[in-house]
Amino acid sequence: MTQAPAVPKTARRKHDREIIALAVPAFGALVAEPLFVLADSAIVGHLGTAQLAGLGVASALLTTAVSIFVFLAYATTAAVARRVGAGDLQAAIRQGMDGIWLALILGAAVIAAVLPTAPALVDLFGASDTAAPYAVTYLRISSLGIPAMLVVLAATGVLRGLQDTKTPLYVAIGGFVANGVLNVGLVYGADLGIAGSAWGTVIAQFGMAAVYLFVVVRGARRHGASLRPDAAGIRACAQAGAPLLVRTLSLRAILMIATAVAARLGDSDVAAHQIVLSLWSLLAFALDAIAIAGQAIIGRYLGAGDPDGARAVCRRMVQWGIASGVVLGLLVVLARPVFIPLFTSDGSVQDAALPALVVIALAQPVCGIVFVLDGVLMGAGDGPYLAWAMIVTLAVFTPVALLVPTFGGGLTALWGAMTLMMAVRMLTLWLRSRSGRWIVTGATR
Repeated sequence: MTQAPAVPKTARRKHDREIIALAVPAFGALVAEPLFVLADSAIVGHLGTAQLAGLGVASALLTTAVSIFVFLAYATTAAVARRVGAGDLQAAIRQGMDGIWLALILGAAVIAAVLPTAPALVDLFGASDTAAPYAVTYLRISSLGIPAMLVVLAATGVLRGLQDTKTPLYVAIGGFVANGVLNVGLVYGADLGIAGSAWGTVIAQFGMAAVYLFVVVRGARRHGASLRPDAAGIRACAQAGAPLLVRTLSLRAILMIATAVAARLGDSDVAAHQIVLSLWSLLAFALDAIAIAGQAIIGRYLGAGDPDGARAVCRRMVQWGIASGVVLGLLVVLARPVFIPLFTSDGSVQDAALPALVVIALAQPVCGIVFVLDGVLMGAGDGPYLAWAMIVTLAVFTPVALLVPTFGGGLTALWGAMTLMMAVRMLTLWLRSRSGRWIVTGATR
């Protein structure tokens, strides 16, 4: 990173308080979304294997569709935080409303695409003849909730930009509880089967979106911000989000290639890969919480015209990322004997997973740096660089991963390739942070 002046201990403590205040609630909200899927799986699983298989296919499709649009949260956080730093709350909320309108437009487009193509999408994912009808039913009904899910993403970005991560946590907890109650009532009480689970999730999602809209609209009225759609503002949000969309698609491609390579290694390896990937994803939530704090804090400092403050808090967050990575890595090593038996008693799967877990444990400090710097550059609105950096990472990772079945090493070698991927990301992000080109002050980038 560019050289920052020595930071007094009082300033470091201030940064620590800010990071903790934003990161801890953000972690809770991040974990809530996968809990939705777990709750649905537990309830639908008692209906039968075919229904659970159908839910698995439909959930994978829905998760992919929504994750593609995560830029609605990231880009909105950065833009709103800049306005907050500049002291213009009216413009900050107006910026957030543009993101919410964009979410509604994109949500409507996704519904229009999914409803007629649901059978083809389910078939593309290889659902069996018995599971396919349930997958189509769940996918079509749940797709009606996608506008609400995207509104939740955009509105979450608004509140994060306003330095509020507690409200998203409360909404996520309320949504999780409502989702569970509605699913049980509609699946078993109303005897709607898998359709009841889908409707329960849709209702819970619209309830969450309604709460977010209430909070944002109340803030808009308090500060005199317009609620009407503004074509120029919506277009600007889309343009800011486009590079982050490229980044997200590249990252999804990396994960898909890794899973495809694991499948070529054999049943034991692909089963072990799913176990390792599930833990890697959980660890990513913890580190992403720090990145979210980075998005909000960096955006505010740059909006306030304080480049030295932005450099100092960036440096402190990198230290947090490294320390968190070390702690998480140690926990993975210590928990290995307990964690793997929770998923499988198959000795061959356990033998494949154990050394791969050591690899991801060693990689956690690198992951900590990557997530933090990713959040810093997002908060700075440096989306184009993040897009190109991820494309370079994909280009390096792909041939290395595809050569794993040829040169051997099994799952451990594949996760070595994943660690290489994270190392390349760290290098590209570190070079950018050192250059100082991400530091652009003002209410807009």
